[in-house]
Amino acid sequence: MSEPRPPLQRVLETVLYYTDADATERFYSDVLGMRLLSREPGRSLFYRAGESVFLLFNAAETLKGGNLPAHGAIGPVHTCFQAAAGDYERWKSYLTSRGVTILQETRWPTGLSFYFHDPAGNVLEISNADIWPR
Repeated sequence: MSEPRPPLQRVLETVLYYTDADATERFYSDVLGMRLLSREPGRSLFYRAGESVFLLFNAAETLKGGNLPAHGAIGPVHTCFQAAAGDYERWKSYLTSRGVTILQETRWPTGLSFYFHDPAGNVLEISNADIWPR
């Protein structure tokens, strides 16, 4: 008989990949306003996003492996951030004022979200609520 599966608590960290560290750091620090926890030149940028950690890895270096197993993505990937209550429209206005193009806005059964690119072409999304069923 196998042991019962313990529950997972939450998503602790999310990873996206980049090719230009300086442009990526400017975007996530200056445009999105995330707090940079650390930068390992040529390899990674670590940010705090609310209660979670948001990691950005140099795509080519991460695929080589080393201290950690090789992992990564080639090409853009996606993540979604949830805006604080009442800040959804302010985020759209703010990003547009910073030259960020809003790609699309979608109405979900439980809220709204909009999509845009980061400097590496990753597709980012900001929602106005937890759009997933509980």
